[in-house]
Amino acid sequence: MIAAAKNRGAHRDAAESMQIQVGIITISDRASAGDYDDLGGPALKQAAQKIGWHVLAEAIVPDEVARIQETIRSFARQSCGLILTTGGTGIGQRDVTPEAIRAMMRVELPGFGEVMRAESMKITPNAILSRNLAAVVDQALVIALPGKPSGAVECLSFVQGAIPHGVALAQRTPTSC
Repeated sequence: MIAAAKNRGAHRDAAESMQIQVGIITISDRASAGDYDDLGGPALKQAAQKIGWHVLAEAIVPDEVARIQETIRSFARQSCGLILTTGGTGIGQRDVTPEAIRAMMRVELPGFGEVMRAESMKITPNAILSRNLAAVVDQALVIALPGKPSGAVECLSFVQGAIPHGVALAQRTPTSC
């Protein structure tokens, strides 16, 4: 019994201490056209590096379902276990990030979106309009964050604790559950 408990603990420790490879996708028509500088992607990169994660890939794409999906699949093939998107989660006509992810996901993880909205509501009443979500696509955990840099980093911080275990499960790494 003690050996089994130690083994479960070892699996949990492996998930928590694994080096997470991150891909960051900024989804914005205007940033992808060069009309303004991308601030969300760099803010997420800085936050990820501060946590100790390795940013492996970055991209800026327009608000187009096919381009979003192609980039997510490309990053997953490059071994990004965590893919963070910023932008396209509002209710604007061109905001299609959740639809793009849902059309290709294996499973949605509703708790991520619920926590991000609940915690963000303490900061702004407009958080209720956000369609943040998380899902498993291929062997990557994909998290759709707001386009506003401060909102993206705040939302990431709200769910950061569950990410190592989520990435481990997405990558089929043995865990304690």
